[in-house]
Amino acid sequence: MPVYRDEAVVLRTQKLGEADRIVTLLTRRHGRVRAVAKGVRRTGSRFGSRVEPFMHVDLQLYEGRSLDTVTQAETLEPYGDRIARDYGRYTAGTAVLETAERLSAEEREPSLKLYLLVVGALRALAESQHTPTLILDAFILRAMSIAGYEPVLEACARCDEPGPHRYFAVALGGLVCREHRPPGSASVSPQSLGLMGALLSGDWSVADAAEDRTQRETSGLVAAYLQWHLEHGLRSLRLVERQ
Repeated sequence: MPVYRDEAVVLRTQKLGEADRIVTLLTRRHGRVRAVAKGVRRTGSRFGSRVEPFMHVDLQLYEGRSLDTVTQAETLEPYGDRIARDYGRYTAGTAVLETAERLSAEEREPSLKLYLLVVGALRALAESQHTPTLILDAFILRAMSIAGYEPVLEACARCDEPGPHRYFAVALGGLVCREHRPPGSASVSPQSLGLMGALLSGDWSVADAAEDRTQRETSGLVAAYLQWHLEHGLRSLRLVERQ
């Protein structure tokens, strides 16, 4: 069997048999990979704690017909230890991992940008660099952009008329003018539009200064936009603590 080595973030695990786990990985060079980690549920496992969600690891695997097998695992960053200590960071991190898995729908389709974005989000959560929900919303907006769904914020998504516009239509991909506003469009404050733009561009001085009300409104828009394009809701978003 071909053997290969790669860096990865552990997205999800599930039990297999009495002692093994199936781990879902987002790797640097091979995209999303599912692999068996044998014996990791035993007390004396060599690397059981290294293949848990949130962990950033260096792995050796050999390629199988349906599932690969983890043969070595070395910790690069133990993000899981720090993220799990705080409920807000934990729920936001769980939503980051679920979003990453859903946006990497094709196995073994490399996406270096998404991989680096996930690593950056987990690092920011582990180090408490910003409010967890701001980190999550920034991750979602940028991940959606990588996937080809960047929201239109400076013109009408329907007719391209320059903004500013007051209405946001998730089905049309962003802001819309009054003439092309479909039923059910959300009325958005200028502050929330500014926050969305700041999260997309990485302007954390603006994002960190946003009022709680603005953060809540923006989070609602971001969640609605993500779940529309994924077609199915994220279970983890329901648990995220909003300010």
